[in-house]
Amino acid sequence: MSGKLFKKNSLFGPVMDRRTPLFQLETSPSGLRLPPAPRLLIWLLTLATVAACRTAPPLPPVNLSEPRWTLQQGQAVWRSRRDAPEIAGELLIASRDDPLTFLQFTKTPLPFVVVQMTSNRWQIQFLADNKTYSGCGQPPAQIAWLQLPRCLAGTVPPSQWKWDKLAGGRWRLENKSTGEMLDGYLTR
Repeated sequence: MSGKLFKKNSLFGPVMDRRTPLFQLETSPSGLRLPPAPRLLIWLLTLATVAACRTAPPLPPVNLSEPRWTLQQGQAVWRSRRDAPEIAGELLIASRDDPLTFLQFTKTPLPFVVVQMTSNRWQIQFLADNKTYSGCGQPPAQIAWLQLPRCLAGTVPPSQWKWDKLAGGRWRLENKSTGEMLDGYLTR
């Protein structure tokens, strides 16, 4: 073939020759090899589409007055990192069999943290910072509030966490590397 990359006779425009690589790198003036802009754009759009579930829409509000909820209330102390001050507050955890879990940590008079989890979605709100994070699949391993309901249900936490059941119905969840900690108890 005489160096032509495209066939001219096609219903849908030029067709690439089968011997031409689909992703061909071009050399920039600095010597770096960069992909052509259109192919890079397609690659980035594909990546954004695949990762789109991490920016899931908000979960609907829960109605704890419905009869299917099992409620547990108690107290907890939270420390966000090893050198941070400890914050004490009330803890409410509600669960259903479908499985839907709701967690609220309140520093009177305002809710501080609100968590909702289903079997394949999660959402956490830090109300004092006006921030909400949500996603699909397993919740991120680095956030204690997303690990606590799972630990209370009997799931072993990720390796960076230490989960202890203590005397008197107390429990403690601590991140061994960051020092984030939750210490508390629940009653029915």
